[in-house]
Amino acid sequence: MSAVFCLRLKYKVQNKKLKSMEKSKPIKRSKSIQPLSRDHHHSLLLCWKIRKGFLKGVAPERIKKYTDWFFEDHVLPHFEIEERYLYPVLGEENELVQKALAEHRRLKRLFKDKEDLVKSLGSIEKELELHIRFEERELFNEIQKEATEEELAVIAEKHKDEKFQENTEDEFWK
Repeated sequence: MSAVFCLRLKYKVQNKKLKSMEKSKPIKRSKSIQPLSRDHHHSLLLCWKIRKGFLKGVAPERIKKYTDWFFEDHVLPHFEIEERYLYPVLGEENELVQKALAEHRRLKRLFKDKEDLVKSLGSIEKELELHIRFEERELFNEIQKEATEEELAVIAEKHKDEKFQENTEDEFWK
C-alpha cells in the first residue's frame, strides 16, 4: 500500500472521530482571548485542508506550499503572541506552559521539514490539531482563571481581531 493510500484511510477514520467530538459544549472564552481562539479555528481549518488534500490525492508539494504560507503568515505570529503575552500569566515553570512551548518547538520543526513531505504534513495535521485542543480545553482556561484585568487588557491590545486573509492561489482542498 502506498503512503498516500494509508493516509487517506487514516483520515476517513479520523473524520468520524472528529464528528463525534464536535458535539461537546462550547467553552466560554474571555473577550481578550477570543481572537486567539479564532486563530485556532483557522489553524484547525488548515488541518482539515491537509486531510482533504490527501483524500483527494493532491501532490504533497502543493499542500506543502500552502502550509508554508500559512506557517509564516499565521502560525508564527500566533505563537509569538502566546509566548510573549499569554504564557507569562502562568509563568515558564508551569507544566502546561512547558508542554505548550515544547509543542511549539515540535510544530516549528515539522513545518520546516522538507525531507518526507507526506510524513511531515501528516504529523502537522495531527499534532497541530492536538495542540489546539490542548490550549483551548486546558491551557487557555487556566490562563483565564489566573490573569488579572491588566494582563487581559495587554493581551487584547497586542492581538487585534483581524479578518483572516486566505491564500486563494491554489485551493487544492476544493
